[in-house]
Amino acid sequence: MTTSPSDVVLFDVSERIATVTLNRPDARNALSSDVLRELPRRLREANDRDDVDVIVLTGTDPAFCAGLDLKELGSTGGNLGSGSGADGRPNSDGVRGPFPMVDKPLIGAVNGVAITGGFELALNCDFLIASEHAKFGDTHSRVGVMPGWGLTVLLPQAIGLRRAREMSFTGNFMSADEALAFGLVNHVVPHDELIPFTRRIARDIIGNDQPGVRQIRRTYRDIHAATDGWMIEARDGAEWRRTSFSPEKVAERRAKIQERGRNQ
Repeated sequence: MTTSPSDVVLFDVSERIATVTLNRPDARNALSSDVLRELPRRLREANDRDDVDVIVLTGTDPAFCAGLDLKELGSTGGNLGSGSGADGRPNSDGVRGPFPMVDKPLIGAVNGVAITGGFELALNCDFLIASEHAKFGDTHSRVGVMPGWGLTVLLPQAIGLRRAREMSFTGNFMSADEALAFGLVNHVVPHDELIPFTRRIARDIIGNDQPGVRQIRRTYRDIHAATDGWMIEARDGAEWRRTSFSPEKVAERRAKIQERGRNQ
């Protein structure tokens, strides 16, 4: 069955909550060029709608997001430079990171593995709620690519510099319970309760003064932007792509990365 580009990211609005769902389950919701075009469009739509106050980002089971689609990355590399900012440059909205500029709270409901670029998607959310099945991993060094969506800024902010270095150097995965203990996620819940629990938190936000919520969100963003860090990450990533990136090596590593992930 062929999936149309619009099907790779699902969109639903109810009770003033927009749910945006990555929907390539057979590819563990990996980020193809189609996803990288559709995801910002859906987030802009949610941000622009008057009947939405909170946005929830999640994935179709069994994964949250396995990062850049390694099959595409290892062939054309088109998903590394499709205007998404995955290569460290400002995205098509002129901001760094995987998302367009949004004003409304964005909650990540992490239902399964969040790996590399998928981990960066999660880190760019305002906060995270995890299923008991969630796992987090930074496998940039396994793949042979560099972060472009702020991982080297956002991960140390979340869990501390030393733990962040260990995750990036080893590529080892962090369980949901470890993520809770280290402050990466706010809550861990039974898998079947992930979306209902996340919606309850969203409704708590909706019950407040929305202009006030959005102003506080902007203030948090401006205080913790760490702009210099993002620029350094982009600079080093660009240099790596120029001198060291190889689609052929990515293709060679793909099977080993998938096997190691299954074993963890």
